[in-house]
Amino acid sequence: MEKRFIYADNAATTAVSEEVLSAMLPHFTKSYGNASSIYKLGRDAQADVEKAREKVAAALGADPKEIFFTSCGSESDNWAIKGAAEMMSKKGKKHIVTSVFEHHAVLHTCEYLEKHGFEVTYVPVDEKGLIDPENVRKAIREDTALVTIMYANNEIGTIQPIEEIAKVCHEKKVLFHTDAVQAIGHVEIDVKKQGIDMLSLSGHKIHAQKGIGALYVRKGIVLPNLIHGGGQERGKRAGTENVPAIVGLGRAIEIACRNIAEKAAIVTPRRNRLIDGILKLPYTRLNGDRDKRLPGNLNISIEGIEGESLLLMLDLNGICASSGSACTSGSLDPSHVLLSIGLKHEVAHGSLRLSIEEDITDEDVDYILEVIPKVVERLREMSPVWEKMMNGEEVK
Repeated sequence: MEKRFIYADNAATTAVSEEVLSAMLPHFTKSYGNASSIYKLGRDAQADVEKAREKVAAALGADPKEIFFTSCGSESDNWAIKGAAEMMSKKGKKHIVTSVFEHHAVLHTCEYLEKHGFEVTYVPVDEKGLIDPENVRKAIREDTALVTIMYANNEIGTIQPIEEIAKVCHEKKVLFHTDAVQAIGHVEIDVKKQGIDMLSLSGHKIHAQKGIGALYVRKGIVLPNLIHGGGQERGKRAGTENVPAIVGLGRAIEIACRNIAEKAAIVTPRRNRLIDGILKLPYTRLNGDRDKRLPGNLNISIEGIEGESLLLMLDLNGICASSGSACTSGSLDPSHVLLSIGLKHEVAHGSLRLSIEEDITDEDVDYILEVIPKVVERLREMSPVWEKMMNGEEVK
């Protein structure tokens, strides 16, 4: 069997594309001015920052003045949630609604606020990883400051009914924020039509560099600063502008958000082939809704093995994959996302996430489907858990 190299972990990060790199390079060498300087080199840099802002706004259906550049999706989440909490607490509103399976950038921020006098309600998800908007409605109280629900889950790829949730929030006159880090470039987003008040995104998920993100804040919402200092980002976020990264993000989102439907038409059938092929193995299950998921995401639990061992053996065969979020890859605890949809600990430990894009070929899919059964068989042969399962013993 020929060894290949297949990158199937785009939900963790993506390579900087040639087009994005080409847009960035001049800003490391010739166009290196500080965007806050008043001479021409600085003015030119500022002009390029504003062009990038226009591109991000266009991708979201927003106004450029509603876009603020940040260092990453996590910073955007922190700014939106902490900022809204601080702003609304002055009106006596100290309650936040989120879901049980958000990214840790949201969950840990909510936990921080709980330690500082806020109450948080964590709405459940069903066994397919979907949130019922009515559960959001029931969770909202008179003192609710903010509802924050992710657009698409980073582990199991389920796409939430964002427009319906936003409608509930507006009926209740509550701010609505969504972490759309995984969704950008994979689904059509229009913040005005969908009623989104704030939205977080990150560049390195759409072929820009790591360390750049953005936060959309609807006009009329005045968040307090998360970072204090200079007057950058219209006085809302201090720190010298990372011009190359901002320009790269502008180009990346422009590319990512064109031809979304066409890209999905290429990726989805290959994703489905992978799902169907892996599910032929006994004691496997697809995590998340079959249809309401990102085009390139599949997350499958394979009983009787450890996810970490599976990833290492796939790596030896040239396949880059994940068992969940890259942000928690060093943790020995099972995924909180998989536990939230009802999986037992021992099942959650054996999950495999593949996140593919349109560059994956049918031959790549064939190779993955050739390797995985052999790796799983080998691991199960060595697994005491699998042995107990085959002997009908209880697995704890």
